Amino acid sequence: MSGPERRADAPGAGWALECSPHDTGGHSTGGHDVVQRGGGASTRAGNGATIASPGNGARPGNGARPGGARSGGTTCSGPVPSGGGDLEWDRAVELIRASDDICLACHVAPDGDALGSMLALAQALRAMGKRCRASFGEPFAVPAILRFLPGQELLVEPGRIPAAPGLMISLDAAGQERLGSLAGPAGRAGALIVVDHHASNTAFGGVRLVDPAAAATAVLVEELIRRLGVPLTRDIAQGLYAGLASDTGSFKYPCTTPEVHDLAGRLLAAGVRPDAVSRELWDRAPFGYLQVLAGALARARLERDAAGGRGLVWTTITRADRDSKDVPYDQLEGVIDQLRRTDEAEVAVVCKETDQDRWYMSVRSKGRIDLSEVCAALNGGGHREMAGFVWTGPVHEALDRLRVLLDRAA
Repeated sequence: MSGPERRADAPGAGWALECSPHDTGGHSTGGHDVVQRGGGASTRAGNGATIASPGNGARPGNGARPGGARSGGTTCSGPVPSGGGDLEWDRAVELIRASDDICLACHVAPDGDALGSMLALAQALRAMGKRCRASFGEPFAVPAILRFLPGQELLVEPGRIPAAPGLMISLDAAGQERLGSLAGPAGRAGALIVVDHHASNTAFGGVRLVDPAAAATAVLVEELIRRLGVPLTRDIAQGLYAGLASDTGSFKYPCTTPEVHDLAGRLLAAGVRPDAVSRELWDRAPFGYLQVLAGALARARLERDAAGGRGLVWTTITRADRDSKDVPYDQLEGVIDQLRRTDEAEVAVVCKETDQDRWYMSVRSKGRIDLSEVCAALNGGGHREMAGFVWTGPVHEALDRLRVLLDRAA
């Protein structure tokens, strides 16, 4: 295709080109044919690869900002690199400047921080004259709520990432296995830079930019871009802002410090429209979603004695529930934000059946129970107040295991 096709209401639609000469203009979808949410159609990447309609979104490993970019939270002390983590800035900058061909990978079923950070860095590398390929493991599907992000013309199917890249950069993945099918190339890379903010990071990679005190991986990427000497363009800033907003829960979680707002201000000064980004991340849905949400809330159950007497509220959404209203999996991310409002429950859980007949368990707390440890015991993970895990088997068994672990953690 000769250029991007954009929704008229997409963030930055019609804005002037301010990025590298290879950009296709404004705040496009990066060369994707944009489809309306809920339709189940695929998008086509600028390189000709077909990106399938969002499917399961199931996420093992560091768990969720589950399924997507709608919410997030940490209990970090600040958003800027604090020095308390594992930060090898000089080595990372040296490797990047010395490399002409760089591959980027973020965790499977990317959320706003993973994809926004990766695309922002990819555009910065392109502005430096680097050849850059960005991808994530199967299912290779950009979530509908993230199709507004610029830079998607730099995405390639995971099979087009070399088996042994000279330099690879991993973004927002707590462990190498979270890269899915790209874990192999990451392990065989000549050099692997890891950029992450999860406390559960497994210390993989040769050069590490890991700081659990950072509010989002986007914070670390912004610092890396600054150290590389690349100015913040509107398109780069938009990816970073999406990541920052996602992982701070739209600037309402405990990691929303003065420094977070300082960074947000710099991104707004670069041209980001917060109203447009927020509309894409949180304030749009097809009508069928409202019907699925109504059913999920009607099925909700409150267990006052669970979680050590602090209370548990949970609900389920089956694949049949979604299919009956033509709602794809990646539209379900906002359900947990409604359920977690329950005053009588410290912990909220939404059990979502994926298109692969597994269950993704989105788990939230109000801070008194560390969910990262609870979900890690179930081969998942995440942050203290938001985490998740994938379950293969009857959903009631997953809930039974979760109840026991919540009682121990309370």
